[in-house]
Amino acid sequence: MNQKTGKTKKSESNRETLRHSTAHVLAKAILELFPKTKVAIGPAIDHGFYYDFEFVKPIAQKDLPKIEKRMKKIINQNLKFKKKQISVQAALKLFKKLNQPYKVELIKELKRHEKVEKVTVYQLGDFQDLCRGPHLESTGKINAQAIKLTELAGAYWQGDEKNKMLTRIYGVVFATKAALKKHLEMLEQAKKRNHRKLGKELELFAIFPEIGQGLPVWLPNGYTIRRVLEDYMLKLEKSYGYEHILTPVINRKELFETSGHLEFYQDSMYTPLEIDRQTFYLKPMNCPAGMMVYKMKPRSYKDLPVKMGELGTVYRYEQSGELHGLQRVRGFTQNDAHIFCTPEQLEQEFMEVIELFEIFFKNVGFHEYKYRLSLRDEDSSKYVGDKDRWEWAQNVMRKVLKKNKVDFYEEPGEAAFYGPKIDVQAVNVFGKEDSIGTNQIDFNLPERFNLHYIDETGSKKQPFVIHRALIGSFERFFAFFIEHHAGAFPIWLSALQVMIIPVSDKYLSYAQKVAKKLKQEDIRVKIDSSAESLGKKIRTNQKQKIPYMLIVGDKEADQEKVAVRTRDQGDMGAIKLAKFIREIKAKLAKFQ
Repeated sequence: MNQKTGKTKKSESNRETLRHSTAHVLAKAILELFPKTKVAIGPAIDHGFYYDFEFVKPIAQKDLPKIEKRMKKIINQNLKFKKKQISVQAALKLFKKLNQPYKVELIKELKRHEKVEKVTVYQLGDFQDLCRGPHLESTGKINAQAIKLTELAGAYWQGDEKNKMLTRIYGVVFATKAALKKHLEMLEQAKKRNHRKLGKELELFAIFPEIGQGLPVWLPNGYTIRRVLEDYMLKLEKSYGYEHILTPVINRKELFETSGHLEFYQDSMYTPLEIDRQTFYLKPMNCPAGMMVYKMKPRSYKDLPVKMGELGTVYRYEQSGELHGLQRVRGFTQNDAHIFCTPEQLEQEFMEVIELFEIFFKNVGFHEYKYRLSLRDEDSSKYVGDKDRWEWAQNVMRKVLKKNKVDFYEEPGEAAFYGPKIDVQAVNVFGKEDSIGTNQIDFNLPERFNLHYIDETGSKKQPFVIHRALIGSFERFFAFFIEHHAGAFPIWLSALQVMIIPVSDKYLSYAQKVAKKLKQEDIRVKIDSSAESLGKKIRTNQKQKIPYMLIVGDKEADQEKVAVRTRDQGDMGAIKLAKFIREIKAKLAKFQ
């Protein structure tokens, strides 16, 4: 097990202080260069910071070097971060005088919601900011050679699209120039792997304004990969005893009242639909309908475990400023499963899910990931369910992870309110951990839906319910999948596995013969019959990251051969068509 230590948390705290302090330097630099600017908020984020501003005149990317230069000047002045606490009334007066309406609004919200009487203000030279801190002792503690402003973006004030659009400036800061250089090189690589860029170039998905923000369309190439993945997952799950259901995308209001979603989750749900004097909602989760399928008939301990899978599409309202390619969308399909089991079966069911994770992630080409065990903390008011049951379940989950000898760490306080969970954490192209799969216990829905089974003594017992998602959602997983492989997918998951390139139209009939034989073996193949030169065809198809190109000309046609070029190794020479088919089928066999 890989436990996170107090030292690690302290290091992260120091990094956050550095980033946040640098955000204040950015705000001061902006006010020196553009004195009439209104400043909003400037938090620390992964690897860096940002600050939101309302400019009198728009700024552009070309302005960032000038701003960066002024930041370095401020850093070299070694100005002190001076902290002071003042009354709410004094703070309101101060920021009204400074003509900073966003700070005034924040102070009023603190007064209204948190009932504060005093607030903290940090002063940096002549710049004053509403801020809880902490900050560095002075700007001299920042390495002026290790900062970089990276990009501009639009951001609605407080993430609400009804509010004014502000300008967000992103930056990064590190302890050393070498660390900054390494990070910028990683960003450059990340740009090349960006799933939105590759999604467009490889024609995998598209988002059309006429259809709606956050509602991606799967294009033929992307949908081919998705269907192959779906079929593989269904087959894999069936081999472990899962049965599959499909539930409607709209459900009656009463279902979500029972589940608690209307009480706790309504802000993320779409406006209700009135049909035949009944109220319906687009479902934000598959779970409530799954609970109804379980309780449709009496269950005995002999029937358990019940393993119920669903590829269900759900809809959640996300603020438009938070939408991002396939990573954050409004409509997405989850690879959900609900496992209903007895306490005695819980360990074995978790063992099986870990086995599923290990098989699946290996086969899609993921090798560097770890497991995060999210536990409850001491604040019992945050959680539902009996504490002793929680403790027992957490110990079972920990035991399973140790038995499987997988790399994992624990995060107290990160459990969901309804139960502990195990997440599969992989590092994305930006160096940040992403959850790509999850496995969690639910103490909430079994109680709300009054689920039970009859045990061997004839008594009613509440089953354990495990929520399990191999990939969370197809959309979010696909974004990670594209970036991880830089679009060069494993052959079994490539939309097009073979492109046949005839040297000229004279060999088109032989190319068609080769294509027919490959299709008969369920190999995804096309013929490039364009009028371009052979060299250009090869370059074009190389950019499309197709695993195999088969060049056919006079010699190949005469000898029933194909000249093979691979995506990774280039020209491999000519071989008999029958041999090529045997070799590629051997690579695909385990996934069919």
